[in-house]
Amino acid sequence: MARPRNAAIDGRVLAAAAEELRHGGYDGLSIDRVAERAGVAKTTLYRRWATKAELVVALIVTLREDVPFEPSDDPRRDLTELVTAIAANLAATPTTLIADLAAAAARDPRVGDAVRALWAGRHQAVTAVVANAQQAGLVLDHVAPAVLVDQLVGPLYYRLLVTGEPLTPDYARTLITSVLGPEEPR
Repeated sequence: MARPRNAAIDGRVLAAAAEELRHGGYDGLSIDRVAERAGVAKTTLYRRWATKAELVVALIVTLREDVPFEPSDDPRRDLTELVTAIAANLAATPTTLIADLAAAAARDPRVGDAVRALWAGRHQAVTAVVANAQQAGLVLDHVAPAVLVDQLVGPLYYRLLVTGEPLTPDYARTLITSVLGPEEPR
């Protein structure tokens, strides 16, 4: 009978993988160095993740968990909180890591498929909030909810990866206002 996986070991390995990605990028990620940094045998690592791509996918899953999303009955607040949380998460993550993960997703179909599958559920939930915003009259009916989500989140990545301008809570709120219009007084 196999022993259950040790979550502490998983955590150490994923933290070590994140550090290795920060220092060497996806192409420079070495399973040997990850195992050494985590203080585990390579066989322990390979039993959990057979390839570098699988290890990176597991790391991406942990990154996604940093931005929880529970919709409420206030779509404007939901979208503001979500965009602000994504901006804060991106600002706290080294830009090189985000760039390397995006590049790895483009180059390695396994990583790309995992990234797209990972965000599909989140995108669907946010799209549902946008649909609620349409019903509440915050978003015009002719706007495709999925496109509006792209309009809210895409600029964060553009700022992070292209212009280098800061991702602040004020910027996130400005995105909401630019897409949804000014908030009506209550």
